[in-house]
Amino acid sequence: MYASMKDIKVGRFILIDGIPCRVVNLEFSAPGKHGSAKVRVTAMGLFDNSKRTLLAPSHADVEVPIINKKKAQVVSLTDTSAQMMDLETYDTYEVPVPEDLRAVIKAGSEVEIIESMGKRAIGRVIGQG
Repeated sequence: MYASMKDIKVGRFILIDGIPCRVVNLEFSAPGKHGSAKVRVTAMGLFDNSKRTLLAPSHADVEVPIINKKKAQVVSLTDTSAQMMDLETYDTYEVPVPEDLRAVIKAGSEVEIIESMGKRAIGRVIGQG
């Protein structure tokens, strides 16, 4: 799926170098005498949490990933990962636990899972079990 650079807003998702990212900052530069306006996008990787930038003309198209959000329950925890159970299909799988959520997540917690391009990540904690 594609979207125009001028339609991208902070908080939306785009693909940078084939990796889904959440936009955290946008900077617009004025057009020159013979050029077009440019947009500098700063985004954080959805699965690796690394910072990426993209510079493109405002009339260019950018790829937008398909993001699915699902609810899951934490079955068990290890130091770095959690075994999850999808609350719709009851499938179980493992996902890494982000550093900032390790103190909050406990067995029985309900979380939001973000899926894109065959990968999963914990988005946020919904409730405690």
